[in-house]
Amino acid sequence: MAAFNLTTFDPSPFILMGIPALEAAHLWISIPFSTFYIISLFGNFMLLFLVGKEQTLHKPMYLLLCMLALTDIGMSTSVMPKALCILWFNLNGITMGGCLTQMFYIHAVSVMQSAVLLTMAFDRYVAICNPLRYTTILTNVRIAKLGLVGLTRAVLFILPMPLLVSRLPFCANRIIPHTYCEHMAVAKMSCGDFTVNRTYGLVVAFVVIGFDLTLIALSYSLIIRAVLRISSKKAHQKALNTCTAHICVMLMSYTACLFTYLTQRFGQGIASHVHVTFANFYLLVPPMLNPIIYGVKTKELRDKVGKYSCR
Repeated sequence: MAAFNLTTFDPSPFILMGIPALEAAHLWISIPFSTFYIISLFGNFMLLFLVGKEQTLHKPMYLLLCMLALTDIGMSTSVMPKALCILWFNLNGITMGGCLTQMFYIHAVSVMQSAVLLTMAFDRYVAICNPLRYTTILTNVRIAKLGLVGLTRAVLFILPMPLLVSRLPFCANRIIPHTYCEHMAVAKMSCGDFTVNRTYGLVVAFVVIGFDLTLIALSYSLIIRAVLRISSKKAHQKALNTCTAHICVMLMSYTACLFTYLTQRFGQGIASHVHVTFANFYLLVPPMLNPIIYGVKTKELRDKVGKYSCR
């Protein structure tokens, strides 16, 4: 009989609760969620359209912005369609296969985005510290290769997560207090030992985020040192302005990511509806604001947006 408690033999779907304790307000909560999602899609697809259409934007920096836009679209789209179905129509069910697939895409895209932010920091380092060799060091082909390395890393690190979860036994309790299949939220529903899942999740987080943040911090320490050596105040300001957008995007993404990750594992004192709401905002707000930040801070993008808006 024990065998029938195992995932392998039980086709019962999981139930995603949505936002726990706020079920009565789901319809109202869906308004900002859907609004942020639509703005995010519009802004990121607009960025992809502009870079694809304008030959003058076929440069490493804008290729990186396209990669960031694709990860933003991937992050929000891996969660929001199902989340809105829960909030609007109370369609809470999700199959084991669907849950594991969603889990893989959410975490893989997050790791991929971290790789893109790291590459963007390296791009700013070369542009400021070695400007004469910028075009030879960072070519479009090299950026594409770095993107492929980031994608490979994401797949290799994240693929074991759903595979480990698929081996866990799940008993009667299949209700996940979340709007999507987050790795530890699903693992905690198991009636077996999920220590391996917890340990692997922590290792991946500290290796990926720790490695990327260390290299980003190194890049910016070298940038600051190079900027301080510039005697001209105007050149000083211009050099720092080229980094402002990336710093804003990076702080917003990593702060939200770390808060969501740490509260899921160590925030027992935080109400579940607070955690779930912030987890959804992490997947919605940075993707919505990233194209706006770069659109405001990058003159070439502003000019191109103005060009097409006035037609």
